Amino acid sequence: MKNLTQMMKQAQEMQSKMAELQERLADLEIDGQSGAGMIRAVLDGKGFLRRIKIDPALVDPNDIEVLEDLVVAAVNDGKAKVEARVQEETQNLMGGLKLPPGVKLPF
Repeated sequence: MKNLTQMMKQAQEMQSKMAELQERLADLEIDGQSGAGMIRAVLDGKGFLRRIKIDPALVDPNDIEVLEDLVVAAVNDGKAKVEARVQEETQNLMGGLKLPPGVKLPF
C-alpha cells in the first residue's frame, strides 16, 4: 500500500510539473525563417503564430506566389522548432524517461 501512495504522490508531482511546463511554453517565442531570413514567423511554444515579418524587398505584386511559399516555409520551420523544443522540455521534465513511439506530450 505504501508503494501505491508513493506512486500517487509522484503522479501528482508530474501533473504539477506538466502544468508548469504548459505555462512556460505559452510564454516561449520561437523564430522560424525562410528566404535566408527575409521571412520570419514567430510562434509561441504551443505552435500558435504570434507575428510575421516580411522584408519589403520580397514584395513583388507580380510574383506573389513566391512570397506565399516563403511564408508557409517560415511557419513550418517555426512549427518544427516548437515541436523539437517541446519534446526537449518534456524529456527534461521526465528525467529522460523515454516515451513509446507515437506518444507526444504535453497532451
